[in-house]
Amino acid sequence: MEGRRPDLIVGIDFGMTATGVSYANLSIGSDSVRWIQKWPGRGQANENKVPTILVYPNHQQKPSSWGFLSETASEQNAADKEYKDWFKTFLDPARLAQKQAEDPVHSPRSLEEVERLYEDYHRLLYKHIEFKLSLELFGIAWHSASVEFIFSVPTTWPPQIVERYRELVQRAGFAQCRNHTLSIGLTEAEAAAVHTSLEASGIFQEKDVLLVCDAGGGTTDLSVLEVSDTSTNALSLKQLDVVFGATIGSAAIDYDFESNARSRLELANLTAPLPMSPEQVAWEMMKSRDFQNTKCEHGGLDDAPMFSVPIPKLDPAYVNQTIGIEYGEMKFTKEQLQALFDKQVQKLVGLIDTQLQNMQKKYPGHQVDHLILAGGLGHSPYVQDRLRARFVKGSGNPNAANIQVRVAPDPQLAVCKGLVGDRLRRLKVGKPVLNYRCCRASYGTICKELYNKDNPHHIGRSMYKDPMNGKLYVTQSIAWFIKKGRPVTSDEPITHSFHRKMSPGDPRRAFPTSIVESYADEPFLPHHMGAGDAHILCEIESDLSSADESKFKEKNRRFWSIGKHYFKIDYEVKVSIGPADVRFELWFNGQKLSKDQPIKVEWQTPQAIELPAPTEPVNGIQEMPDRDV
Repeated sequence: MEGRRPDLIVGIDFGMTATGVSYANLSIGSDSVRWIQKWPGRGQANENKVPTILVYPNHQQKPSSWGFLSETASEQNAADKEYKDWFKTFLDPARLAQKQAEDPVHSPRSLEEVERLYEDYHRLLYKHIEFKLSLELFGIAWHSASVEFIFSVPTTWPPQIVERYRELVQRAGFAQCRNHTLSIGLTEAEAAAVHTSLEASGIFQEKDVLLVCDAGGGTTDLSVLEVSDTSTNALSLKQLDVVFGATIGSAAIDYDFESNARSRLELANLTAPLPMSPEQVAWEMMKSRDFQNTKCEHGGLDDAPMFSVPIPKLDPAYVNQTIGIEYGEMKFTKEQLQALFDKQVQKLVGLIDTQLQNMQKKYPGHQVDHLILAGGLGHSPYVQDRLRARFVKGSGNPNAANIQVRVAPDPQLAVCKGLVGDRLRRLKVGKPVLNYRCCRASYGTICKELYNKDNPHHIGRSMYKDPMNGKLYVTQSIAWFIKKGRPVTSDEPITHSFHRKMSPGDPRRAFPTSIVESYADEPFLPHHMGAGDAHILCEIESDLSSADESKFKEKNRRFWSIGKHYFKIDYEVKVSIGPADVRFELWFNGQKLSKDQPIKVEWQTPQAIELPAPTEPVNGIQEMPDRDV
C-alpha cells in the first residue's frame, strides 16, 4: 500500500451467511467510514449486508442470481435451479472432506466447485461495488482511481488457504485495474477489536485487557489484546496471545432448526400425506423471514412463549396437533429454540474458557477487563445474556474476576468497518491500531547441519559429505526463524540469511527453499522433518539472475588451496508475516530484487494437523552457525 494516497478504501467481510462492505471516500476529503446499504433485489430498503447466496440453473456454470435476488420464491423453489449457500468454510479442504462424509447429498462435490462459487460470488459483488462507489468518486474515473480493497479472513484459515482466497478474489475482478490494490488485512476478531477501540475508545484505560469474540454465521474468532497507548486520540492495541477460532456460528442454529422441522414433517407425512417434499419445505421454513426474525430477536424483551412458522404450500385446513401443526403453521416453544442456541453457546463458553486458561498460564498477573462481542451471533440478545450470566457473575476463571461483557458498536459491521478504520489510522498517524501481533505458528527452513557425534538429535539421521569442503552434514534439519507466540508486525519483516555454493560455470541462478510450519508451542518445536507436527508450508524459489555476479564470493581460487574452487552466494529472504498470510522478498547485497517476481512461491495443500499432547520439549533449538541451506 505504498505510493500515492488512495482515493477510496474498501473493506470487505465475506461471511458465511452475509457479506458486508464498508468504505472511506478520500477523494471528497472525507475520512468517515460508511457502508453499502443498497443492494439488488431490495429496492429502496437499507440492508447492512448482502446474503452470501448464489442460484444456478441446472447444468449451467453461470449463476442466474445472487444475494437478495436469490431469495425470491421463483429462485428458491424452482425445480430446475440449484441454490448455493453456506459454502464459505469449504475452501478449507479438511472442512470440505468432513462435510462430504457427514452429508454427501448436500455438500459441494469438489474443491473446484467451491472455488467456482467463490469466484462467481465475488465477481458479482465486485460489479456492484464498482456500480455503487464509482458514482461517489470525485474528479476521477473508477479505472483511474487509486482504490484499495482490504479483505478479512477467519483465524482458522492457514496461509495456503488465505493465498488461494487472494487468487480467487483477484480473478473475480478485484485489483485488476492499474491503480487498484488487493490485500489481506486483519483477521475477523482483530478487525472487530480495532473497530471497537476506534468507536468506543472512551471506555478503555491504559493496560486494559480485551478479549474480543467475533461470533458470526460459520466461525467464531477470539483475540486477546492490551490497550498500550491512550495518551493521544490514537489509541493503540498490543496482542497478548495467538488468535484462534472454531466452527461455531448462527448457521448451525439454522441447520438444527431445519433438521428438527424436517423430522416433524416426515412424521406428519406418515399419518396424513403432505402435498410436497418434507426436505424442501423444512429448508424453506428455515429460510423464511418468520423464523429468521424470531431467531434474531430471541432473548429480547418481547419474547413470546410460543411462535409459529408457516409451512409453504400447505392447506390451512391441515391439522396435526401431535406434531404441532395448525392452520398451515408449525408451532414451536421458546424452549425449543433456546435449546438450539444453547448448543452453540456451550461451545462458545468452552472456547472462551480455553482462551482465559491460556492467558492465565502465559500472564498469571493479568486480569481480562472486557469481553467484546461482535458478529451476527454476538449480536443476539440471548447469547449476550448467557455470556453475562456465565462470566460476569463468576466463571471460576481467576483472571476474569471483574470482567465486563460489552457489545461492539455496529456488531454486524464491526469487521468490515475495522478494516477501513485501521487503514485510515495508518494514513493519519503512520501506524496501525494493532502494532504487534503474536505469531500464529512457527516458521523455518529445511537445512543441513554440521554433523556432531555428541548431538543426540543426529543419531540415526541421514548424512552426506559436502564435495565443496569435505565436511559431513545431517540433512532435513529445521532452522526456525520465527517462533509461535513471538511479536511480529508487517512493517518489520523478519530477515533470514541464506548461503549457497556454486561451481564455476554453473548456470543456475534460481535456488529452491522449503518453508516449514509448526503449530507446536515453542518448547516443543521439532528439530528436524519427520518429528512432531513439522510440515512444508510452501516451496519458494529465489531467482538471482538479476544479481551482480561480481558480488559473489570466490573461494579456493588459488592453486594451492585445499578443496574445490567455488562461489559462495550470500542473500536474504525477508518474510512479512501478516495477520493471516505470509509474504516473501528477495534481497542481495543490501538491495531488493524486484525483477519479474524473483520469489516464486508454490503453496502446499493444507492438511489437518493433529498436535501431539505436550509431554516434554522435543528440542530447545538454537540458531547455530554450522547450519547451511
